[in-house]
Amino acid sequence: MHDSAGEITHLRDELRRHEYLYYVLDSPEISDAEYDALMRRLQALEAEHPELITPDSPTQRVGGKPREGFVKVRHSSPMLSLDNALNEGELRDFDRRVSQLLGGAPYSYVVELKMDGLSMAAMFRDCRFVQAITRGDGVIGEDVTENARTIRSLPLRVQGAFRDFEVRGEAVMNRKAFERLNAERDERGLSRFANPRNAAAGSLRVLEPQITAARRLDYYTYFLLAGGRPALESHWEALEELARMGFKVNPYRKRCAGVEEVLAFCAEWEGRRESLPYEIDGIVVKVDSVNQQQQLGYRAKAPRWAIAFKYPARQAVTAVEGIEVQVGRTGALTPVACLHPVEVSGVTVSRATLHNEDEIERLGLEIGDDVVVERSGDVIPKVVRVSAQGSYRHKFHMPSHCPVCGGKVVREEGEAASRCINTNCPARLKESILHFASRSVMNIDGMGDALVDQLVDRGLVDSVAGIYDLTLEKLLTLERMGKKSAGNILRNIENSKHNPLPRVLNALGIRFVGERTAVFLAEAFGSVDKIAAAGVEELQRAEEVGPKVAVSIHQFFHEPHNRELVDRLRAAGLQFEYSSTRPEGGPLKGLTFVITGTLPTLSREDAKKLIETSGGKVASTVSRKTSFVVAGEDPGSKLDKAQELGIRVISQDELIEMLKKS
Repeated sequence: MHDSAGEITHLRDELRRHEYLYYVLDSPEISDAEYDALMRRLQALEAEHPELITPDSPTQRVGGKPREGFVKVRHSSPMLSLDNALNEGELRDFDRRVSQLLGGAPYSYVVELKMDGLSMAAMFRDCRFVQAITRGDGVIGEDVTENARTIRSLPLRVQGAFRDFEVRGEAVMNRKAFERLNAERDERGLSRFANPRNAAAGSLRVLEPQITAARRLDYYTYFLLAGGRPALESHWEALEELARMGFKVNPYRKRCAGVEEVLAFCAEWEGRRESLPYEIDGIVVKVDSVNQQQQLGYRAKAPRWAIAFKYPARQAVTAVEGIEVQVGRTGALTPVACLHPVEVSGVTVSRATLHNEDEIERLGLEIGDDVVVERSGDVIPKVVRVSAQGSYRHKFHMPSHCPVCGGKVVREEGEAASRCINTNCPARLKESILHFASRSVMNIDGMGDALVDQLVDRGLVDSVAGIYDLTLEKLLTLERMGKKSAGNILRNIENSKHNPLPRVLNALGIRFVGERTAVFLAEAFGSVDKIAAAGVEELQRAEEVGPKVAVSIHQFFHEPHNRELVDRLRAAGLQFEYSSTRPEGGPLKGLTFVITGTLPTLSREDAKKLIETSGGKVASTVSRKTSFVVAGEDPGSKLDKAQELGIRVISQDELIEMLKKS
């Protein structure tokens, strides 16, 4: 026990250090695989010794605790909004008022980028994170502690001069995460988030922490409070102390001697804002001295010692001259407006995304109309609204075949996106290869973005199956590719042929078929050929495969390009047969469980492993096929569903008793 406790402490310290290096400093020392190995070792030790689990352990970021709603909490002191300065004159007026109210005493400003996210306060007791509260109305916010815990740049434990304190900052979603989230929502036929700020706010307020974790929010701090008051004598010192304590603080900040320096900073970042990985909509200007802040005081809803300099709106009006269709890496067809060139925020814009057919319908847009175009950090600007109907307007119709490869275009009932279902479509190819090679799928280490770009752009790989046609000679023609690196990649490609069928099914990129569904399909049918030959109704005999998933699988295997892909992978020597690894016997053989709520000592993943190693199955939703629901604290709607269907609900203790039976 003593040795285990020591190793657990060491692993936690190491994981915290690597989280800080990766998520705060953006300077990792180890690979993802090495980090995952440390985490798995810690998870295993904590599973063996659940009495040693602490709330600030790196394994406890995602507790899996569903919520019915959010509790309202009063802030230690008001989280006030800021007055806005919309131009240079208004910013100079602010400076003049500060000077007058301070009676001519010298003062300085701190300027920071105004990040476009959701304000959140985080409380620490004895240097450990204990609670997070959204801004709300400034006086009362919502407790989002479990969701905030999943944000990797928010430390769960810190060291510094303060033990009991509060930080305030901005939860943001960077542009890449935002684009990825909207692409996933397109894939699932869900409405898109309008901007990263809405996405961040929505992600922090979902009822399942796992969803927040998957959306990769970031947290930048800008206030340090003790007892609801500023903890240090100057704002600049507070920012420096936050950084020393291990919090993420925006590096683009400056202490300015006067308003001229402030204006220069504002002008600089208006030109540089598009280079940032996240959205900003202005600059925050604060009087540095806390004593002077107190002297200046507050208006009803905003401090007199701070102001937000807002950048002008990035919109313009122009005509839609045509609509083209782009094919994204997930196969989604995206209509793009071809515009009469117009300058928006210093950039000439001639194209703007229309997202999908439903968005065109919502806008009431036809070719020939005048539209308002907005540029908000996206690579392709978007159409906001129709400003005037054109005299010779005509409707847009989505093509029935892919404009890139000629493959069939499908739009499922109730979904927003039309998509090309040919996996080998060149527009989809790079993303398909990256998915295929990723660690959790075929695990071909070394095949990242840069290599895949070269392989596809040079025509060395024409489909994911083309990975297995690569040779040392071909790889050595690539930039920055040495003999040793090429050999390692070829060895990893060869090793991937031994991956079991569930990984192969996941690698194919069949819509709705991820890691979990792939296992259920492999166990139900035992081979690729049987899955490919099954009808829609027959496919639904697999666990958690409903009509929608079954139709997607059936369509995939009946697309000629996909059948050719499967044949090439078979010829390359991949595993197309499957022998179940599920124990044939065991006390839980033939039983299906659903786990809901927070169990007293077991994580959901630990409980799942115990059930499966004893012959049982674990499902994510309650249905008539469910044998038992294992319920912990705050079980949520799954408990209601179980009671409605008359399914027996058991506790963790009852589950453990079942596991003991032979």
